[in-house]
Amino acid sequence: MSSTPFDTTSPVPNPLPQTSVAAPLLDNVRQSSSHTRLMSLDALRGFDMFWILGGDALARALDNLDKNPVTETLSKQLSHVAWEGFHFYDLIFPLFVFMAGVSTVFSLSKACETGGRRKAVRRVLARTLLLFLCGIFYSGGMSNPWPNIRLLGVLQRIAIGYGGAALIFLAIGPKRPGRVAAVTIGILAGYWALLSYVPFPDVRLNKETLAPLIEKAGTEDPETVLSLVQGTTRGHFEPGYNLTNYLDYRYLPGRKYDSYYDPEGMLSMIPAIASALLGILAGTLLRDSEMKPVYKAFVLLGLGAILVAAGYQWDATFPIVKKIWTSSFVLVAGGFSMMLLGLFYLVIEVIELRFWASPFVWIGSNAITLYLLSNLMGYGRIAARVVGGDVSVWLNDNVAMGLGGLVQALVSLGIVFLIARFFYKNRIFLRF
Repeated sequence: MSSTPFDTTSPVPNPLPQTSVAAPLLDNVRQSSSHTRLMSLDALRGFDMFWILGGDALARALDNLDKNPVTETLSKQLSHVAWEGFHFYDLIFPLFVFMAGVSTVFSLSKACETGGRRKAVRRVLARTLLLFLCGIFYSGGMSNPWPNIRLLGVLQRIAIGYGGAALIFLAIGPKRPGRVAAVTIGILAGYWALLSYVPFPDVRLNKETLAPLIEKAGTEDPETVLSLVQGTTRGHFEPGYNLTNYLDYRYLPGRKYDSYYDPEGMLSMIPAIASALLGILAGTLLRDSEMKPVYKAFVLLGLGAILVAAGYQWDATFPIVKKIWTSSFVLVAGGFSMMLLGLFYLVIEVIELRFWASPFVWIGSNAITLYLLSNLMGYGRIAARVVGGDVSVWLNDNVAMGLGGLVQALVSLGIVFLIARFFYKNRIFLRF
């Protein structure tokens, strides 16, 4: 198995092969051959990506096959909340941003030692740009004419969260977690202040409200349409009725995911940097050579619980909303991320219970690559060609209703694991 030099005192499994192809990939920072990878972080990254690549479809298939309180709860948790609130599925995205921050501590500390801070900055900027471009490609790239091209999205948010946090880390230095914490608090407080006190035109960004204004203005140009709005408002956190969505409508070019604004919009990129900074704080703790591994695990669990409690407390005045990445959402998601990291670290590195982790390590070692392949080839589409159609109908009619969907979900996940294992066993680690 693989491991990273996050903690030289922790149990280290067999070293991960170091051969790789392509350029450096953000979420899989490789070290020199004298180092190993932290298996728990790879496993957690793979666990996170597992749900995106088919774990969610498997849960829904189980619910369709046999509805009971367990499957219904699991299916519900593996769907996003409509707006305000928090499900497990809402953790997957910020957990990835958090883990990018964790990896940053070790990759950039090593980069500064070997090439200096200036070279590390160039490395961060190159990775940020490359991952941002991958995000545009994932959303369709140049297949559509402008302005029907989406500039922001999931990979772009990971890129900016990573890039912003990494540059802050380089500016502050690797041994000053207090300053990193202060910057994180400042970002979250500043974002809350912006959304609470900065005024914006008093109009709801939906078709029913904007259609008459567009007709009256004779154009869809946001500036012209908004000039017809009387009055301003502030301190709202509703869909299409908040500062973040307003700025997207007014200034974000290209196609917006929600027609008039984007769930990965411009202003909400700022608190995403705080999500990665929480990962940097966790990575700094894991890199501490003086603290015993078991203490590190329990500190992560404890700090995570405190962050979750603080986030839910803040929810009373600043709601937990993933689609505008509110500060309370950052705390709740970051807290759960920290607790999961502590749990994986405890089980895999401290207790050394690793037999179950290999499939997740395969996925985690090429997470972004597998994510891009899911967009290009579609694991579910391949599974449907093998066990869909009449095969699925026969299983539903002759064995059990819903079994066809379950078999397709299992085959789809099997394809994911086969590709991930092939990459891992053949030392193929694509690093964008």
